[in-house]
Amino acid sequence: MAYGSSKKEKGAHGVSVKVYVAVWLGLLILTAITIRISFINLGGWNVVIALLIASVKGMLVALFFMHLYYDKKIYSIVFSMGLVLLSIFIGLTMFDTLNRGEIYEIKAEQLKKEAVIYDSLPAPDTLSAPDSGGH
Repeated sequence: MAYGSSKKEKGAHGVSVKVYVAVWLGLLILTAITIRISFINLGGWNVVIALLIASVKGMLVALFFMHLYYDKKIYSIVFSMGLVLLSIFIGLTMFDTLNRGEIYEIKAEQLKKEAVIYDSLPAPDTLSAPDSGGH
């Protein structure tokens, strides 16, 4: 134990409790930012911003609460880059998925109108209210 420090001031692995509180407050602030931004309509950018904030929060948790920051630096770099790349890939996938209607003219139409699956559906004119005539 270092000279002049007590066990009450240090958490696991000799990390100061102040560090844990600061990281926790940072996580709370980032969560508040995420919630606030979710009410602003930014189109596809909402997902990108939310993923970036979630990546930062995930890195904070892993680096400080899981002690990657105090381990070999290569572990922190590999984890952080993996998390950032995963967020980028998910964000690009969301852009593709959300913007397909703007690229392609066919949107929510039957791709093959003469497909067998449509033969089993009732004709559009038979979908009206049942007739009260007698059988």
